[in-house]
Amino acid sequence: MPYTAERPQPRPTPEELRAKIPGWGVDLDPKDRPAFPREQRGIPTGAHWDFPERQEETWPRERSVEHKFLTPVFGTSTPPKGVSGAIRKYAYKYSEGRAAHWLLLIAGDRVDAWENHLKSFATLRPDNPITETGVLSEFKNHGMSSRWGRKRADTKHQWMDPIIVAGPWLLVGTGVVLALKGITKAAGKSRR
Repeated sequence: MPYTAERPQPRPTPEELRAKIPGWGVDLDPKDRPAFPREQRGIPTGAHWDFPERQEETWPRERSVEHKFLTPVFGTSTPPKGVSGAIRKYAYKYSEGRAAHWLLLIAGDRVDAWENHLKSFATLRPDNPITETGVLSEFKNHGMSSRWGRKRADTKHQWMDPIIVAGPWLLVGTGVVLALKGITKAAGKSRR
């Protein structure tokens, strides 16, 4: 019988399913469940609390629309800041079941990476995309030869890697060069 979306009529009873499918309904009886003793109330667990002590909020945390309140313990390593923080906060206006929530969080991560790249140019040691992306290792330690004839999965998308890694840097560099040309051209005209 081919699969269809409609339910079969008449529906098989649990006894028929148990006879036809080995292991069907093994956890119907609570006594057969592996976690059954832990499901009973009043068993001593050794915990000294009914609900864990709540961690202090040092800034307003993002809250999922699915949950009644913030979890008792949460991460504090990266507070939301800048444009990326605004994107991440906006993502929590959507349900976790919606693609918009996760796509906005991913976009926030990408924007955060670029915010940090740009911030690094204000330091004495700016980011170096050549050494930090591992491009130089491709030419040492058999980097290229290890990719061919080994049925590696990453060879299928290997042609995209330079575009994904170097593309944004080239676009930003081109934009800076064009901006500098425009500024010098405008400055030359104003001198005349």
